[in-house]
Amino acid sequence: MISQDILGRSMAGPGIRTYSLSQVLARHRRTLVASPRHDAADLPPNGAEFHHFELGDWSTLAPLVQQCSVCVAQGDIVNIFPELADVDAAVVIDGYTPYLAEHLSTWAHLPVAEQIPHWSLRLQILNRQYRVGDFFICASERQRDWWLGLLEAHGRINPATLADDPSLRRLVEVVPYGLQSEPPIHTRQVIRNVWPGIGDEDKVLLWGGGLWPWLDPLTAIRAVARLWAQRQDLRLIFPGTRHPNPAVETMPTHTAAAKQLAAELGLYDKAVFFGDWIPYADWDNVLLESDLALSLHFDTLETRLAFRSRLFDYIRAGVPAIVSQGDATAEIIAHHGLGMVTPIADVEAVAAALAALLDEPRHTRAAAFEAARTQFTWEHAAEPLVRFCLNPYRAPDKAILGEKLGNPAQVTLAEQLATTQKTIAAYESGKFMRMMHALDQVKHRFFPTAQNDRTTPA
Repeated sequence: MISQDILGRSMAGPGIRTYSLSQVLARHRRTLVASPRHDAADLPPNGAEFHHFELGDWSTLAPLVQQCSVCVAQGDIVNIFPELADVDAAVVIDGYTPYLAEHLSTWAHLPVAEQIPHWSLRLQILNRQYRVGDFFICASERQRDWWLGLLEAHGRINPATLADDPSLRRLVEVVPYGLQSEPPIHTRQVIRNVWPGIGDEDKVLLWGGGLWPWLDPLTAIRAVARLWAQRQDLRLIFPGTRHPNPAVETMPTHTAAAKQLAAELGLYDKAVFFGDWIPYADWDNVLLESDLALSLHFDTLETRLAFRSRLFDYIRAGVPAIVSQGDATAEIIAHHGLGMVTPIADVEAVAAALAALLDEPRHTRAAAFEAARTQFTWEHAAEPLVRFCLNPYRAPDKAILGEKLGNPAQVTLAEQLATTQKTIAAYESGKFMRMMHALDQVKHRFFPTAQNDRTTPA
């Protein structure tokens, strides 16, 4: 398993996913995990072997790949290491993150002309994934439909793959985010009586992830402000304002705007609190010290494709969640009765949901959480990936088509585009007009009467 994200004391969703899936796989086969940065001393043993590689240096990864029959590549790994296209191992693309949708949201604050280079680079990076993968995994049936569309557009749904499996489950399968089967255990105080201003009697409202551009923390703050006059025991915490991966630190977030809004409303360090990033080992403690959780977002392409990993932590800990409608995890919350789903960017609705759930006895939803916990374990989530790793195979169209793998129409279109660009360049340089003038002279020389046959343009 090759992770683009760091593994160790502090991990974000992609790192946690790699760590958790490797734990399941290690029960069936020897499993190696490679990451650009990790501290094995801070990782609880899970049966896998952890290794380090240098981004862009194939010599640091090749010895690990050569030992394996399957490589599970996450993120942009196959673009960073194009050598993966030629390895003997079967390549699995973990496509649970909708990267293009996230990047479009990330740079949406820029003028469109400035966004184009970011978009173009992202497309180039993603295109390689579609060609290299023997097997693709994603997080939901909704994402699977999206992946089928992507693979059709890139020529991977063809006579060979359909003959191999008309359902295409051998090409694309759902491996959602999961949760640990062991219940969380509180080992020490992390928030209550540790963060100044938050005590045992307060109601802790947890915003468990980052403050990325596609998320809506400002509605959460405004909703708390609506209740503050009546409920001064509210404590909305943002413990993850700084991503543990330095490479992600350049991404724009809502952190500054959230702090400014909290200050303007007179809630900063009174009802709204900001932290840095909670170590992975302390995450269970934070969950068990929280009364409610929130996950709010905007109506974007990212929302349509997203699978909010932190919501599964809330399920495991039995923390009711208030979530915006529109994504796959909101459907899970609604279906299983694990919280409340609100309209997007609706402050009043979020405030009403907070008030209702705060007045609800905690044990009210205990049976619903227990049922969900048995359904969404990592063991259950990983089943399609385990089956593939026990009996790996190469995608049939890669063997049949070889260098011609891909969408033939895209090659033709590329050739046409190149010709068009040359024509435009010639026109702009004046060559086109000189050529047309020369042709006109030839016509007049050999067909002197042709000019008398001209008709009036329509």
